[in-house]
Amino acid sequence: MEADKTMNSFEKKRGLLISFEGIDGSGKSLQARALKKNLQNMNYPVVLVRDPGGPPVSEKIRKVLLDKKNRTITPMTELLLYCAARSQLVTEYIAPALKEGKIVITDRFIDSTISYQGYGRSIPISYIVETNRLVCGNILPDRTYVLDISWDESIRRMGKITIKKDRMENQMKHFFDKVRKGYLTIAKQEPERILLLNGEKSINELEKEIFKDALMFIKKFNI
Repeated sequence: MEADKTMNSFEKKRGLLISFEGIDGSGKSLQARALKKNLQNMNYPVVLVRDPGGPPVSEKIRKVLLDKKNRTITPMTELLLYCAARSQLVTEYIAPALKEGKIVITDRFIDSTISYQGYGRSIPISYIVETNRLVCGNILPDRTYVLDISWDESIRRMGKITIKKDRMENQMKHFFDKVRKGYLTIAKQEPERILLLNGEKSINELEKEIFKDALMFIKKFNI
C-alpha cells in the first residue's frame, strides 16, 4: 500500500523533464549545463541534476559504481545500484521539482541504464524497464537529447582529460560499441521523444540546436 502511495505521488507531475544521453566523451554534460544557463537567462525555473548523483545517498552509490577498485561488481548488482541511486534522486529532487512546475535537466537517466546495462551488459531489457517503473513511476523524460559520437572520437576526447578514468570509462571498445548501438536503437524506436544529434558538431552549433528545440517543447508544455 505504501508503495502504491509513492507511485501515485509521482503522478502529480507537471513540469518538464529533459535528459541528456551519450557515451563517455559525447559532451552531454557540457550541453546540459549550457541549456540550464540559456533557460535561466530567459527566467525559466530550472534544476540540473546528474544520474547517478544528487542526494547524499545517491552520491555515495555513485562513488561505489565508479570506483575502479570494485572490479567484481556483477552486471545485476550494477543495475540495482544505479536504480537505487535513481530512486533517491527521483524522490528527493526530481519529483518535487516537477510538481512545482520546474524544468528538470538530468545528465543521464533511464536510457543510460537500458544502453549500458541492457545492451552493454546483456541484462534483459524487460528487467530494466520493470525495475525502473518501480523506481520512477510515471516520471520519464519528456525530451531526450542523445549526442552520438564514434568510439575513436570518444577516445580522442577522453585522452584530453587529465583526471584518471573511472570504472565505467575504463571499458573496452566492444562494450561501448554495444552501448552506442543501444542508444541508436532507442532513438529509432522513440523518435518523438528522442532527438539524435551528431555529437561531433561544434559545441556552439549543438548548443544552439538544442536550445531552439528545447524552447519549442517548453512552449508545447506551457511551462
